[in-house]
Amino acid sequence: MSLKEKDISTEHEVRVRKVDQLAARGVSAWPDCRAVTSTATGAHEAFVSSNDEHTQYSLAGRVMTKRGHGKTVFAHVQDRTGRLQIYVRNDAVSEAAFDLLLHSVDVGDILWVAGTMFLTKTGEPTLKVTDLALQSKCLHALPEKYHGLTDVEQRYRQRYLDLMVNHESKEKFVQRSKIIQQVRNFLLQKDFLEVETPMLHPIPGGAAARPFKTHHNAYSMELFLRIAPELYLKRLVVGGMERVFEINRSFRNEGVSTRHNPEFTMIEYYMAHGDYQDGMRMTEELLRSVARTVHGENPFPFNNHILDFEKPFLRYTMQDSVTVVGGIPADKVTPATITQTLAEFGVTGVEAKSFGEKLLILFELTVESKLIQPTFIMDFPIEISPLSKRKADASELAARFELFMAGMELANGFSELNDPFDQADRFRQQASARDAGDDEAHYFDADYVRALEYGLPPTVGVGFGIDRLVMFLTNTASIKDVILFPTMKRLQEAEEV
Repeated sequence: MSLKEKDISTEHEVRVRKVDQLAARGVSAWPDCRAVTSTATGAHEAFVSSNDEHTQYSLAGRVMTKRGHGKTVFAHVQDRTGRLQIYVRNDAVSEAAFDLLLHSVDVGDILWVAGTMFLTKTGEPTLKVTDLALQSKCLHALPEKYHGLTDVEQRYRQRYLDLMVNHESKEKFVQRSKIIQQVRNFLLQKDFLEVETPMLHPIPGGAAARPFKTHHNAYSMELFLRIAPELYLKRLVVGGMERVFEINRSFRNEGVSTRHNPEFTMIEYYMAHGDYQDGMRMTEELLRSVARTVHGENPFPFNNHILDFEKPFLRYTMQDSVTVVGGIPADKVTPATITQTLAEFGVTGVEAKSFGEKLLILFELTVESKLIQPTFIMDFPIEISPLSKRKADASELAARFELFMAGMELANGFSELNDPFDQADRFRQQASARDAGDDEAHYFDADYVRALEYGLPPTVGVGFGIDRLVMFLTNTASIKDVILFPTMKRLQEAEEV
C-alpha cells in the first residue's frame, strides 16, 4: 500500500496534497540543498554586536511558528543553534516565493532563507527575507507548541520529535557529548591511549551478567555481545600498552529499569604500575574535572539531593560501612552471626553461601541506599571479586572499590589479578557455579589465562557507566532520558509506511 493510498489523518492528507500541487508546478518538496552562510544564533549574535543592517545572511531551519498578516508573514525557524524570527513582505521576494510561503509551507517544514537583519518595534532581532526556498516538506503536524511532546513513550520511540520540540531534552544530549569529551580529554592528558576492542566475544567475560547470544554463519560458531571490554583491555596491557581506555557499548541481557538499559555506554581504563588506591584517586580527580566542565560551580542537584564533587570522597570498607552507615552492630556481622542478622531482615535460605556473599546482601539491604555523597566502598570479599587481586595483608579480601552516590553505584575498580594460577582457580570456581545454575558466573577463559602467563604488570582497572554519569550531571531520574534511542518493547503492530 502506497503512502497516498493509506488511511491517513486529515492533516496528513492536506500536506500530501500540497506536495502534489507543488509537483504540478514543477517544484520539488525535497530539492537539492542551498548554500548557507550562517546559523540562527550566528546571525542573531553578529547583528547584536554590530547593529549592521546591510550584511547578507543565508540559513536554513525548521519552521516552528508561522503567522500571516495579509502582505506580510512572520515565522520562526530553528536550526541546530537555536531559533530566529524571520519577516517576509510580498514586495521583498518574488511572487512565487511569497505564494509558496503563504500557501504551501507549514509548521515543521525546513526552509532556506536569505536576507538582512533588523530590529523590530518589540526589540527582536529579525531576518528581513529577500529570498526563500523549501528544503524539505514535513508531512505531519508537530506536537502542540504549548505542551510539547509529553507522552513519555512517544518521546523515546520518536526521539527526533522530542529533540525537535523539547529544548530541555536536546540540551541533555548536548551535555552528554561534552561529558564524554571531557572524560576523553582527561585521560588523554594523563598519557592514556584510546583503543577499540571486539564487540563479539567467543567467551563472555569481564563482569557478572547474562550475555546476549548470536551466531556467526561463516565460522559456524556461537558468539556473545560483550558484557564488558575488561579482558581484552588487559591483554593490551600485557602487550605493553600500559595505559589504555575504551568508551564504547556493552550489552547485558538483564532487566530494564530507570537505572538499566540492555545496551549501554561505559568507559574502562587500565593503568600499569598502579593499584586500587591509585584508581580511587584518579577516578575522584576525573569526576571532579568533568563536573567542573559541566557545572562550573559545585555542588549541584540530583533528584532530591545536592551532590558535592569538590569535597574529598568518603571511604569505608564494606564491613565497616554495614556498621557505620547501616547501623548494624559489629557483633552481628561476623561469620557466626550474619545468617541470623539476615533472617531479621527476612532473608532466608542463605546457609550455603559464603560469609562474603552474605555480607554483600546485608550491604545492599542496609547501606547502598544511604550513600548519598560520593563514597568509595572498599575491600570487597574475594569470592565476589573473581578478577581482582587479593589484599596483601588480608587474603580473604579483594583490593577493590565501588563508587556510590545518591544510592546508586557508578564505578567499579580494583588491582587486577595478575597471578595466572590464582586466576585459573577462580575461573574454575566460576565454572562450577555456572554448572550449578548461576547464569551470571564467568566462563573459563583459557586464552586470557595464557596471556597472564606472559606477565601482566601490577595494574589497576576502573570502569563506570557513562549513562549514569550523565544522569547525575544533568539531574535526570531515568536512564532512558539520557540515551538517544533506549531499548523499547516492540509494538504489536509495526506502522506501515
